[in-house]
Amino acid sequence: MQDVKDTTGTQSSHKPASGQQEQTPGPQKPPAPNPGPARQQAVPYGIVGQGLKEVTRRVPLDEPPPLPENAKLKSIGKPVTRLDAVEKVTGKARYTFDVQLPGMLWAKWVASPLPHARIKSVDTSAAERAPGVRAVHVLERLLSTAKLRDPKAEQSQRYPTIRYAGQPIAAVAADTPRAAEAAAKLIRVEYEPLPHVTEIEAAMKENAPRVFPGPTEQPATAGGGGAPPGLPQKGNVRGPDTKPRGMGPRGDVEQGFRESDVIIEAEFRTQVQTHVPMEPHGLVADWRDEGLTLYASTQYVGSVRDEAAENFDLPKNKVRVICDFTGGGFGAKYGIGNYGLLAIHLSRKARLPVRMMLDRREEHVSGGNRPNSIQRLKLGAKRDGSLTALQLQAHGSGGVAGGAGVGFAHSTLYACPNVRVEQYDVFTNAGPCAAFRAPGQVQGIFSLEQAIDELAERIGMDPLALRSKIDVSGTDDSLARAQERRIGAERFGWNKRRPAGSDKGPIKRGIGFAQSQWLYLVHLNTACEVRVSGDGSVEAFSSTQDIGTGTRTVLAQVVAEEFGLRPEDIGARVGDSRYPMGPASGGSRVTSSLTPAARNAAYRCARELANRLARVLEANAEDIAFADGKVVVKGQASKTLPFREAVKKAGFEEISQRAERRDDYEGFAASMRDMGISKHGIGGVQFAEVAVDTETGIVKVERVVAVHDCGRPINPKLTESQIYGGVIQGVSYALYEERHLDSASGLQLNANVDQYKIVGSREVPQIEVHLLEQLGGQSSTDARGVAEPANVATAAAVANAFYNATGKRIRTLPMTPANVLAALRA
Repeated sequence: MQDVKDTTGTQSSHKPASGQQEQTPGPQKPPAPNPGPARQQAVPYGIVGQGLKEVTRRVPLDEPPPLPENAKLKSIGKPVTRLDAVEKVTGKARYTFDVQLPGMLWAKWVASPLPHARIKSVDTSAAERAPGVRAVHVLERLLSTAKLRDPKAEQSQRYPTIRYAGQPIAAVAADTPRAAEAAAKLIRVEYEPLPHVTEIEAAMKENAPRVFPGPTEQPATAGGGGAPPGLPQKGNVRGPDTKPRGMGPRGDVEQGFRESDVIIEAEFRTQVQTHVPMEPHGLVADWRDEGLTLYASTQYVGSVRDEAAENFDLPKNKVRVICDFTGGGFGAKYGIGNYGLLAIHLSRKARLPVRMMLDRREEHVSGGNRPNSIQRLKLGAKRDGSLTALQLQAHGSGGVAGGAGVGFAHSTLYACPNVRVEQYDVFTNAGPCAAFRAPGQVQGIFSLEQAIDELAERIGMDPLALRSKIDVSGTDDSLARAQERRIGAERFGWNKRRPAGSDKGPIKRGIGFAQSQWLYLVHLNTACEVRVSGDGSVEAFSSTQDIGTGTRTVLAQVVAEEFGLRPEDIGARVGDSRYPMGPASGGSRVTSSLTPAARNAAYRCARELANRLARVLEANAEDIAFADGKVVVKGQASKTLPFREAVKKAGFEEISQRAERRDDYEGFAASMRDMGISKHGIGGVQFAEVAVDTETGIVKVERVVAVHDCGRPINPKLTESQIYGGVIQGVSYALYEERHLDSASGLQLNANVDQYKIVGSREVPQIEVHLLEQLGGQSSTDARGVAEPANVATAAAVANAFYNATGKRIRTLPMTPANVLAALRA
C-alpha cells in the first residue's frame, strides 16, 4: 500500500443542519488535538472492495492498533442478533410504561382547550378534596417553547400565557388512573381568550394575531433545541437566518443567474409531521430524602438528569435516571418535558412515586413535530450542468418553538459558486416542534433534489450523470456517493428508465432517485468503563440509552473483539446515569461516539489482564493474546487456556479501565458545547419505483433500493434495520402523515392513531439495502451513524419517481389523493 501523509485540515468541512433541535452557534475554531503522547500511525483508508490505501494519523499511544477491514475480524462487522431480542419478544423488557413501584401514584394533566389565552385563575380546591388524590400542582413555568427576549413586553402574570390548544396547565396525582382523571376534571381554569392564528401563511401577514408580543429567543437546553440567537423578528416572522449552521452566503447570486443558460424556479411545500413512537413520552418520578430517581422514556439520560437538577436546584449526584428500554424516539425525547416537570413536582409533594405517561392525543399535540415549510427555490446552471447560482427563501413553522429551518444541503451538497439562503421561523398557535430524524434536511432535500432532477430534464442529461458532475466536493462522503450511485443503478435497473409519462393507461409507473447527506457527529462527553471480574466475566458500562437501535449489542461486539470472546459473553450495561456518561441518541452519533471509547477501554483492560496473566503463564505480557474464547501465548500452543480458567488462575477480584471519546485523529471541522463535527460526513442514495393511479390519485411505492455508507458497519444486520426503518418512515412522510388543525378552534383534528395516517404493513414497499464499508482513519473503530441519511432522501426519490411516471411535478407533501390530483391538473 502507498503511504500517504496526514491530510489534517485539508478536507472540506460539513456543517450541521439548520432546523429544529441540534441548533448551535456557528462553527468555532476547532480545538487543538488531544494533548498527550501520540505516534504517527499508518491506518487503512478508503472503500473496502474499491482499493484501500494507507494514510498516516496521529494516534494516542494508549489506543489500540488500527482494525483491518471487517472480513478479518471475529465480532465487529458480523450480523449478530440483538442481545435483548428474547426479552423484547417475550415481554420481559421493562419499558418506562411498564414501571410499577410500591405506592406509585398515577398522574393526569389538565390542558388548555384554547389556542391563545391568559389564565386569570386556577381553582384546584375541588380536585384536592377528591377521593384518592395525593397531590396537585399548577405549572408556573413552561418548557419547550420560545421565550420573550424582553419579558416586560408581556403583561406580568402568575401563570404562563396559553399559546396553543393542549398546553399543559396543571396535574393531579392519585391512587388510581380513574381517580386521577376524575380529579383533573374538577380543576377550574378561568381564561381571558386572545386572538390566535394556526396557519403559516395567515401568521405571516402583517395584521395577524401575535403569538408572542415581542421578539423571542430559544437557547439550547440540556436536550438540544433552540434557534439562532439575535435574529430580527417582525410580528410572527423571525429571521432571516442567512448563515444556517455557519454557512453564510457566498459569491454573487445575481451575477450567477446572469451567467446561467437555464433557470429552474419553483415553490415547494412540506407538512407538519408529528411523532408517533410505539411508547409515548413519559416519566416516573420518585422523590426521596436521599435524592430523586427518574425512570424515563428518553433519548438522552444525561439531559433528563441535567434538566431535573437545574429545574429543582439539585446537585447532579442527587438525581439518578434509569432507562432500561425506550419504545421509540425520533428526536423529541430529550430532557424532562412538561410532563416530567409535573411528575417531579407531584412526587415531591406526595413523597411517593408518580407516573406521568402521555396518552395518544397528548403525544400528538405536545410531544413534538417536524415543522412544515414553504420553500421558494431558484437554481441557475450552464448547459453542461455546472451550477452557477442557487437562491432559497424558506419559511417554516414550529408552532410556539423556533428552529424550523430546512437544512444545510442547499449550501453544501453540490458545487455552486454563488449561494444565498434565507430561512425564517413563523410562529403559530400550535404545539412546539422538536427534532425529527434529520431535522430540516428532509424538507430541504425534497426541494433541492427535485430541482436538480428538473435541471437534468431541461438540459437533456441523465439525473445520475448530472450529480456525478456536480457532487464533487472530494470528501469521502461524496466519493462514497459516487460508488453508491453506480451500485444502486446496477441493482435497481436504472438503465431501463423510460421517458416521463410513458405509460398510456390510468396506472402509470416510474422510477426516481435522490441523494442523502448528513453529518458525522461525535458526542464529546462520552465515556465507557470495562471490567473483568475474578471469575472471568466481562462487563461494559455506559449511561447511554438503547432506543431500539441495538446499542447494547454493538457495545458488546466491540468489547468482545478485544477479548476474543463472543458478544453474548459480554454484559453490556446501559441506561443508568450512575454509569459513565454516554452519548445522546440523536443526530446519528451514538455509534461514532461510544464505540471508540468502548474499544479503547477494552484494549487497556485486556492489556492489564495480560500483565496479570504473564506470571501465571510464565510468558511476556506482550506475547499474550485473546482469541476464540481462549488465552494464548504466541508461539507456545501448550500454554493455551480457556479465558475464564485463565482469569481465575490470576487470582484477582476485579480490574477496570475507563476511556473517554477523544477528538477524531484529524481533529474536527468545528466543536460546540459537547459536540464535535467531523471533517467527513455520511450519506447514501435511494432509488424508488412508484405506481400512480391517475384516476383516484393514489400513489403506491412499490420498490426502494437504498445504498448507504456509515464508516465501518459494526453490525450489518442492525445497520440494515436502521435503513429499513428510515425508508419506511420516509414513505410514511411522503404519502400519508400530516397534522390537521382546525383554524377556528386551534384543535388538532387527527390527534390519534386512526385518523393520523401512517404507513401500514400493506403499504411498505419491497426494500433492498446495500452497505458500503468505508474506512476514514478517524478513530479506533472508524464507525459512524446511519439513522438520519436513511430517512433523508426517501420523499425526494418518491417525488422524482412520481414525475417519471406522470410527467408532472408534485411539489406539495404529503402525496394524498387531493394533492396528487391537483398536481396532475397543473
